[in-house]
This record gives sequence, C-alpha cells and structure tokens, in this order.
Amino acid sequence: MRVQAIRGVDGLEVRLVGGDGTTVDVVTGYLRYLTARGCSPNTVRSYAYDLLHLWRFLDHSGMGWDELRPRSSIDLLTFLRTEPTRSRARRLSLTAVGPTGTPILSAATINRILTGVGGFYEWAIATEQYDGANPIERRPDPAWQRVTDRHQPFAGEASRQRPQRRALKVRQPKRLPRPLSDEQVAALFAKVACRRDRAMLLLMLNGGLRPGEVLSLHLDDVAYGRRRVFVRVRDDHPAGVRQKSRTERVVDLFDTDTLAALSDYVMSERPAQASSPFVFLVGGKGSRRCEPLSYAALVRLFARAATRAGIREPWVTPHALRHTHATRMWEGGMRELTLQRRLGHASVESTRIYTRVADHEVAADYQRALGQQEHVRTTPRAGDAR
Repeated sequence: MRVQAIRGVDGLEVRLVGGDGTTVDVVTGYLRYLTARGCSPNTVRSYAYDLLHLWRFLDHSGMGWDELRPRSSIDLLTFLRTEPTRSRARRLSLTAVGPTGTPILSAATINRILTGVGGFYEWAIATEQYDGANPIERRPDPAWQRVTDRHQPFAGEASRQRPQRRALKVRQPKRLPRPLSDEQVAALFAKVACRRDRAMLLLMLNGGLRPGEVLSLHLDDVAYGRRRVFVRVRDDHPAGVRQKSRTERVVDLFDTDTLAALSDYVMSERPAQASSPFVFLVGGKGSRRCEPLSYAALVRLFARAATRAGIREPWVTPHALRHTHATRMWEGGMRELTLQRRLGHASVESTRIYTRVADHEVAADYQRALGQQEHVRTTPRAGDAR
C-alpha cells in the first residue's frame, strides 16, 4: 500500500495504490473532491497519507472500509499508537519513540490522522457511499460561531451538518511557537546568499507573511509608494504553492529594510527577460531559470543558511520567522485583534498562542515580587523594638 502522485494535464493527481497495483477508487474520489474544493497539492497529499494509515489498519483487521464502525475506532487508535513513522519525519527528529526505541507517530500526527479519517467518512456519508454513523465520533463544536472563516461542511450552508469536534483524540502537549532570538536572526541573515533570499526572509520576518504567501506574490502586489504588499488568494502557482488563508489582506511594511531589499532584488537580480508575474523566480543558468520558485526550494535555501549560521534545529524553519514577527509585535504593544488581522488568522484563538506571557516577563515579574518580599522583611515596622 502506497501513495502515488501523478502529474497530468489537469495538474497533480494523488492516489492510494494497493499492493497489487490497483487504485483505491473511493479514496481517489475523496482526494479529487479535496482538489476541487481548492486544497493545495500538499494538503491533498497529507490526507492521502492519513488514509494510508487507515487502510493499513483495515488490512491488519481484515475489514473493508465500509465495515468500520464507531466501536472499532478504539482499535484504530491503538493501532496508530504503535504505527512506525514515515522516514521524512524520522530524519527531522519530529517523532515519538516507542518502548522498544522504534520511532512511532507523535500524538499530534495521530490526531491529524483521526481528523483526516473523520473527514473522509463525512464525505462518504454525504455522497451516500457509506450508510453508518461516522466511525470517528464527533460532538457539536460551540466554537464555530466565533470563527467567520471556518471550513464549511461538504454541501456548504445548505448542508444539515454542523461543525463538530472529534471525541476521540490523543492528549498532546501544548507547544508554543518558538521565535528566533535576535542573535539567531543576525546569524541567519549573515549567511543569506543572494538578494532574492534576503528579500523573501525579510517579508516573513518583518511582515509576518507565510512562506506560501511570499512565493505567491505578484509584481503588482507590491505598492512601494504606500509601503505595503497585498496578500491575495491565488491558485495559479506552477509549482502548486498555495496560501493557507483564503482571505486577502494588506500588510504594511514601514521598516527601512524589507521593501528596499525587495526593490534591490527586482532591479538587480531578478531575470530581466522573465515574463512571469511572480516576484520570486529561479535564477542561475539552468533549464528552470525564470520559473517561479517552489516551496521545496525555499525550504532548502533556508536550511542551507541555517546550517551555515550554526542554528539548524528541527523547529528552525521558514515559518519560524513568522513566529518571530508575531512575538515581536505582541511584545511591542500591538493589540490582539490588530495582530490577528495582520497575521491573517481566521480565529483569534490562533493569535492567542503569541499573547501568552513570555518566559523572560515571568522571570522579571518574579524578581520584582521577590525583591518586594525581601524589602518587606527587612523594613522595620512602626512600633517594632529597636
């Protein structure tokens, strides 16, 4: 059983293929639905791998996909808790380790798989291919009314389905975003190789743009005179780059470095003969010159710079620059709702991971409180014996 990606005239099609080489048709239908709904190729591929784990469980249990029932969901969870992880995650040290020392799926990965499986059965129920209750038990989600850009059910507002939350999940630690320190940022930019790379990283660091939003920028999205960029929803990137948010926004850039670096790249380094509207292109003299830069290329160039700077760790990724920007803005006094809009979050809950009190602020308050306590102990009170 494996996931197969085939590039055709209509773009990339992802399939789940059995050991005998036959395609799992019901999964192909679901993945095509996700593509038609506007999901990025990477998102579709991730769902395919989620369903790969489901099909491995079904083979292990000797049942068909349409025989799975809620009472079997605990068995699925138990199976996933011992399932070996994929090699890529293992290389990045992003896995949990089982009792025997074998890398296994992390709690976050298991929860994502359960979400993917639940979504698959929700689609199968809506398309009348499955007549049972969703095997991944779900409960009404009261948070949906507070979020304007939340995913809609299969049939949109006409559906009788309402946003729900999984009842089955693995407890996982609440991890906070880790911003880069000023020293790490300085070391990273000291090792950036070219104008293009510097401009891209500055857009993430000083503008809080996501990597996909940077790669999707067109030349006419940049307003130098007004000192801002327009983040627009686009699905036309040749390398399949997509933005996470489906809401367009304006990002002001009043710092002195970002737009200057962007202009420097466009005027001095971007291929002059390029006809592509995308800002960031492949340079050099190879066959891919003038093509829009891919997400994989951005990850590679960032990893090389981080390695040369001596700051390479699994959590040090291009997205860490966005975390750094958000943390700096909050600590600089930006209001919560303003930060939410700048970052393009659909829910304020996503923004609140940055608004928690930082460790250094806890330490500073503790030192002040401790000093006050010491002052109270050593200051004589009126009427004390001399």
